[in-house]
Amino acid sequence: MPIVKSVSRAVNQLLQSSGCGCGISIVPVRCLGISPRQVPSDASFHSVSFSESHHPRVLITGGLGQLGVGLAKLLRKRFGKNNVILSDIRKPADNVFYSGPFIYSDILDYKNLREIVVNNRITWLFHYSALLSAVGEANVPLARAVNITGLHNVLDIAAEHNLRLFVPSTIGAFGPTSPRDPTPDLCIQRPRTIYGVSKVHAELMGEYYHYRYGLDFRCLRYPGVISADSQPGGGTTDYAVQIFHDAIKTGKFQCNLKPDTRLPMMYIDDCLKATLEVMEAPAEALSMRTYNISAMSFTPEELAQEVQKHVPELQVTYNVDAVRQAIADSWPMNFDDSNARKDWGWKHDYDLPELVTTMFSFLGSDSRIAQAN
Repeated sequence: MPIVKSVSRAVNQLLQSSGCGCGISIVPVRCLGISPRQVPSDASFHSVSFSESHHPRVLITGGLGQLGVGLAKLLRKRFGKNNVILSDIRKPADNVFYSGPFIYSDILDYKNLREIVVNNRITWLFHYSALLSAVGEANVPLARAVNITGLHNVLDIAAEHNLRLFVPSTIGAFGPTSPRDPTPDLCIQRPRTIYGVSKVHAELMGEYYHYRYGLDFRCLRYPGVISADSQPGGGTTDYAVQIFHDAIKTGKFQCNLKPDTRLPMMYIDDCLKATLEVMEAPAEALSMRTYNISAMSFTPEELAQEVQKHVPELQVTYNVDAVRQAIADSWPMNFDDSNARKDWGWKHDYDLPELVTTMFSFLGSDSRIAQAN
C-alpha cells in the first residue's frame, strides 16, 4: 500500500507541474484496473430526451480549459445558471467560481463521479477531461490512464444512469494514411500520437456503447479552434492565435509552419454552437455517432494576408519547426462535414474575414490598427 500511495503522489505532482489544464487527477487503483465494472448484458438503457424535462441537468468534466469555460457560459444562458455544473480538480479563478456552480470532480475516482451524477440528478455530461498531445507524448502511461481509463469510467456511469454523453474528438484522430483533402467522416484512422489514438478509441467505444447498451453518445471532431480568450501554447495550430498577438504587440510574426500548410480551422463561438446543436438534435436525426465539423480551411500565408488588411505593416517570416510541420502534414487539409450539415443542420457563422475582424475586436486595438482603419 505505501508503494501505491507513493505512485499516486508522484503522478499527481507530475500532472500539476505539466500545466496541461485537462481537469483530471490519478487514482492508481483504478489505473491498475482493479475492480472493473461490468454492464449487464441484458440491460436496457435510454437517454433523457430534451422534451422529457424542462431543462437538462449538465455536468462538464475538465471544465477549466478554454472550451469548458466557454461551454458553461453558453449553456447557462440557455438552460439557467444552476442547471450547469462546471467541474475540475484545479482551483478555479474567482470569475469562474462565482459565475455558477463549480464542484471538484476526479474522473478516475469512479465512486466520486457517480455520486456527483446521482446527487445532482445529472442528465447531460460533457467529457472534456483529457491529457493533450504534447504532455501525452512526454508521459504515455499517464495519458493512457487519463484518456482511456477515465473515458471508461464516464461511459459506464453514463450508461448506468441514462445520460446523454458528449465526448469531443479531434483533427488529431486522423493520421498520414487518412485521405486529407477532403477527409470524410468514415475513413482510415491511424494517428501517431497517444492523444489521437485515445480519441479514436473514444469514438469507437462510444459507438459500441450506443449499439450495445443504447447509450446516447454524441461526438464531434473539432478542427483547430481559435479563440481570443486563450494564450497560444506552442501547439501545431497555435500560430493562428499567435499572429494576432504579435501583430498588435510588435508588428512582426514568425510562423513555424510552411506558408502553404492548409488546415481546417474554426472560431470558438462556432465550435461551442455546434456542440450545443448536436446535443439538442433529435436522436432520430443522427445517422452516426461521430461527425466532422468545419468552418474554414486556410494556410498561414492566407491568414497573414487577411491580418495585413488590418495591420498593413505586419512583417511575416517563416522558420519551420520540423516536428510541428510533420504533425500538420499528417492531418486533414479540409474536413468533409456534409453529414453534419445534412443530418442536423450544422452551419458555421465565421469565415476567415469575420474571424480576423472578431479576433482584433476582442484583443483590442492600438495605434497601428487605428491608423489602418
